[in-house]
Amino acid sequence: MNPSSFKPLVGRAVAAVLLIALGVAGGLMWERTRQPPAAGPDATATSTDERRVLYWYDPMVPAQQFDKPGKSPFMDMELVPKYADEGGDAASVRIDPSIAQNLGTRLAPVTRTDISDTLQATGLVRYNERDIAIVQARSGGYVERVARLAPGDVVKAGALIAELLVPQWAAAQQEYLALKATGDADLTAAAEARMRLAGMPERLIREVKASGRVKDRIAITAPIGGELQSLDVRPGMTLSAGQTLARINGIASVWLDVAVPQAQAGRVRTGHAAEARFAAFPGETVTGRVTAILPSIDPAARTLTARIELPNRDGRIRPGLSAEVQIAGTTETALTVPSEAVIRSSSRALVIVAEDNGRYRPVEVTLGRQANDRTEVLSGLTEGQQVVASGQFLIDSEASLQGVLDRLSTAPKSGAPAAPLHEADAVIEEIDGEEATLAHGPFESLSMPGMTMVFPLAHPELARGLKPGDPVRVGVRQTDDGLLVEKLDKRGSAK
Repeated sequence: MNPSSFKPLVGRAVAAVLLIALGVAGGLMWERTRQPPAAGPDATATSTDERRVLYWYDPMVPAQQFDKPGKSPFMDMELVPKYADEGGDAASVRIDPSIAQNLGTRLAPVTRTDISDTLQATGLVRYNERDIAIVQARSGGYVERVARLAPGDVVKAGALIAELLVPQWAAAQQEYLALKATGDADLTAAAEARMRLAGMPERLIREVKASGRVKDRIAITAPIGGELQSLDVRPGMTLSAGQTLARINGIASVWLDVAVPQAQAGRVRTGHAAEARFAAFPGETVTGRVTAILPSIDPAARTLTARIELPNRDGRIRPGLSAEVQIAGTTETALTVPSEAVIRSSSRALVIVAEDNGRYRPVEVTLGRQANDRTEVLSGLTEGQQVVASGQFLIDSEASLQGVLDRLSTAPKSGAPAAPLHEADAVIEEIDGEEATLAHGPFESLSMPGMTMVFPLAHPELARGLKPGDPVRVGVRQTDDGLLVEKLDKRGSAK
């Protein structure tokens, strides 16, 4: 190549390099112009720290933590970040509103509603033992005739039971009629008094005075209508004064004995209205009232008996029938929450109170009566608060993850002693910051034999300096979720 041809090539190369350099410089200048001014070091640190992610977790399995986002291995859902600024109040927990909505969390207000002491129970019909008639012989005599009756028959008031011959009454009647014929009023009055003293009923005396004839055969009739429970006379029998001839139990009303559980015994009072429904009469309701509360309690069933008197005008309600009973108590206005909002355990009752900014606080409450779908709250809440009525499992899981419920359970209560610490010797088989597998000896105070099992740790520091194979002295405390390790001392001997 000759020098004359080389010079144009060099010139074009230099021009290309200059163009490239100018393009790079222009790009850098444009990039600087589009970037916002750099924030000061304090602002950057604050912004980064406020939304710093501690870990990711599955709300359905909150105890499992992950160091990066992704799909949950347990459920078909994305992992949720746990931010450093979500610590907040140690007695509450924050749930992202979108997560709470997706999982069906529903709130309900704490309101004052009318609540009654209505009691549902079962009862058994028996005779009204205040409606009993005993038929007796007022004087000695003889049984002439007996009506065709047998125990168990239903008789009407005034029905013939037996016909008696009473010689003493016949003699008294003859004396009265003879003195009456003399016209002596004083003697006639004395003879009439002797008939009464002999036991003659007023009805018979009136018949003798009206007819002027001796009635030597006396008809014994039923004083009330009802069931003939006993009939102790036969034709030809000789009777003595005061001997029982028959027993009749009235059936115009019956008793319904209702078994009231001892926990609800205070809700029933004498005079309360009651409604009974019998399987024998579907669709019909019989109304009565509580007439008595029996003082004794059935030692086997632990129930109190409330006695209800029911009308039985047609005689259909028979002793031995069972009934479903509703006893209406007093109606009062009380502070209530939906019954589904209450989380019950063996030692306490909780509700989850919704606060501002997506925070939820477990609150221990004292419960009272329950009616329909609402439960009375005696203490722990105020009117107008919002409680979680459904989806509590999400709040409960998150609260357990952050230890809110543990702090609630260990909070000091006036007059309430702390749960005892139960100790035993053990050997560590596996241990991490959350739980330990221990081969332990017997917990004498729990009457629990030695075995190998997994225990949750109250805090991760308990595992510090311990490894599998170490003999320890373990202390556990009984909680609502089981035994919790609160002590691990590397000084016990293995057993």
